[in-house]
Amino acid sequence: MSNIFWRSFLLLFITTGANYAQKHVEPSSQDLQLAEDIHARFEDDEVALVSSTDYITFDLSRDGKQVTATQTTTSQWINLTSRADIQLYDFYDGESDISEFNIFSENQKRAKYHIIDEAYHDQDLFHNDARVKHAHLDFPVKAYRYETRITKNYQDIKYFTGLYLVEEYPILKKEVTFVIPSWLQLDLKAINFEGYEITKTEKQGENANQIVTFTATNVPSRMDESHTPGPSYLYPNILILPKSFENEGQKTVLFNDTSDLYSWYRSLASELENDNSAFRNTVAQLTAGTTSEEEKIRNIYYWIQDNIRYIAFEDGIAGFKPDEASNVYKKRYGDCKGMANLTKQMLTEAGFDARLTWLGTDHIAYDYSTPNLSVDNHMICTVMLGDEMIFLDGTEKFNSLGEYNSRIQGQQMLIEDGENFILTRVPVTAPEFNSENAEYDLSIQDEEIVGSVHKSFSGQQRSDLLYYFHSLQNDRKDDFLNFYLSNGSNNIEVSNIQTSDLTNRDSILEIAYDIRIKNAVSSFGNTIYLDLDIDKELGNMDFKDRKVDYQFDSRKDLLATYKITIPDGLEVSAIPEAYKTSTEAYDLNVSFDKQYQKLIYKKHFRIKNARIKASDFENWNKHIQQLNNIYNEQITFSKN
Repeated sequence: MSNIFWRSFLLLFITTGANYAQKHVEPSSQDLQLAEDIHARFEDDEVALVSSTDYITFDLSRDGKQVTATQTTTSQWINLTSRADIQLYDFYDGESDISEFNIFSENQKRAKYHIIDEAYHDQDLFHNDARVKHAHLDFPVKAYRYETRITKNYQDIKYFTGLYLVEEYPILKKEVTFVIPSWLQLDLKAINFEGYEITKTEKQGENANQIVTFTATNVPSRMDESHTPGPSYLYPNILILPKSFENEGQKTVLFNDTSDLYSWYRSLASELENDNSAFRNTVAQLTAGTTSEEEKIRNIYYWIQDNIRYIAFEDGIAGFKPDEASNVYKKRYGDCKGMANLTKQMLTEAGFDARLTWLGTDHIAYDYSTPNLSVDNHMICTVMLGDEMIFLDGTEKFNSLGEYNSRIQGQQMLIEDGENFILTRVPVTAPEFNSENAEYDLSIQDEEIVGSVHKSFSGQQRSDLLYYFHSLQNDRKDDFLNFYLSNGSNNIEVSNIQTSDLTNRDSILEIAYDIRIKNAVSSFGNTIYLDLDIDKELGNMDFKDRKVDYQFDSRKDLLATYKITIPDGLEVSAIPEAYKTSTEAYDLNVSFDKQYQKLIYKKHFRIKNARIKASDFENWNKHIQQLNNIYNEQITFSKN
C-alpha cells in the first residue's frame, strides 16, 4: 500500500476526528436551561439565534463615482431540541460579493464545514446572475452552539435597498448598526415596527459619523405559510434611502426623490437601439384591414400574448434594463421588461404613442413616494389613445384588452413622459368582474344524482382557467377537463362536455356537461337522504392554526345554484337553515327555496377584499364553521 494512500487516510482520520471532537463539546448547564427557556417561548422552532448583529459601513469606490456598502453579520446559534440541521446561506450577484463566510464551533475553533459557492437556480427564473454561498449545519446535541460571520460587499449602494429584522428562526436579540459618514446623505425608513419590541438610538461617532442602531428583542421566526401577502406587508424592515454624497467638493445626487429614480430607469431605456425592422412586416400584417385603432392595439397585444413566452430573467443590470425588442421578437421569449419593450416598439411601429411603464405588484407594500429599487418588480406598456390610457401586460396570457390581473390592480405606475413622468394607478375592478357561475339541474335516479351542469367564467376566473388549460399538452387537455369538472372524485362522472371557444379571451368562458354523482343518495325505509353539494367552496379554509394574513388570488364573485327535482310521492322533510353574513371583506349567503316540484339550493360568495387579515380570523372561522354545518347536514325527503 503506497505512502500516498496512508497519508490521505491519516488526513481523513484526523479531519473526521477533529470534526467529531468539536461537535461534541458538552453544552453547559446554563445553555441547556437557555435552550429550554427559548423552546418554551418558541415551541414550533428547533433552532434559534441567541443574538444577531449587523454592522454596516459605507465608503467610496476607487474612482469616487459610487458609494459602496459593507455588511458584516455575526450570529450566535443554539439548537432547542436533541438534534437539528439547518442550511446557512447568503446570496450575492453581479453588484455584490461575499468576502467572508465563516463558521465557528462550540469551542470557538473554525468548523471544518464544506462551504459551497454556486449559481442560484429557481424554477421561476430562466437565468440570473444570482449566486449563493451555503453550508449544512448539524447540531449534534441539544443546546449546541455555533457562531457564524458573513461579510457582504455592495459595489453600488443603489442595490443595497434594505434589510429585514426577522429570520427563518426566532431571535432573542437582533442589532443593526449603520455607520453613516458625514459626506453621505442617507435616510433609514422603518417599516412594520408596530407590534415588535424595537428601539432606535442615534449618536455621533468619529469623524462626524452618524451611528444609528436598531435593536429588536424576542423576534419570532418568519412564518412559512402559503397564500401570504409579500413580506414587506408583514415583517419589520428598514429601507435604505441614499439621497446624495459629496466627494472633493462635488455633490452627486443618487435617489433624492422619484424624479431621480425615473431618470436612472430612463437612462437604461435610452441605451436601447430599438431597431424595428425585424417585426415591421408582422406589424403590417396585424394591422392590415382593421377598422379601428382599438382593433390594431388588440391584434398586436394578443399576438404578443400568444407568441412570446414569458420567462423571468435577471442578469446584472438586466434586472432593471429591458432587452432589445428585436431580440425578444427573434427569440420568442422575454422577461416582463423585454416584453414591455417589444409591445411598445410594435405599437410605435403601428403609429401609436406607446410608453414603458414601471410598477410593483401587490407583493410589494411600497410605492413611488419611496425612491428605492425595491419599489417595483414589474414592467408593462401604456398606450396613450386620445384622453385614454390603455395598459398592456404581455405576461398575462389570456387577459382581454382593458382587463388587468389582480396582482397589479390598484398599484401605482411610473409612466415615461420624456424628461418628466406620469404617476397613476391601475384601475380596480369590482369582485363581480371575476365571476364563476354554476347552474345544476339535477334529479334522483336509482339512488344516484344525475343531470346537467352549465358553468360560466369571466375576468380572472376565466383567464386563469384558460392559461392553465393551454399550458397542458394536447393529449392531457381532455383529462384535465374531466378531472377539473369532477373535482377529482371517483364518485363523479362527467360526459358530453361542450365548451365555448377556448381561444377567445374577449368572451365569457362557458362549459356545459352531463353529470352523474354516486354515493350521494341513501334510503332508509320511507326516508331518502341527499348529500347535494359537490363543491363545498371555502369549506376547508379554517384558519384556526394560521398566523399570517391569507391572500386570495383575486377578489371574486362565486354563485352556484342547485335545482333538484323532488321525486314523485316524496316531500322535503328537512333542510339546513339558511345562512347570511356580510363584512367589509366578504359576503356569504346560502339559501333554500321550494318552487313547484323543485328544491333550489343557492350559494353566493363574494370576496370583496382579497386579503383576510389575521386579526379577522376569529370571525372568519365562525362563518366557515356555519358554512360547514350546512355542508355536513343532509337534505331529507320522506314519503307523503
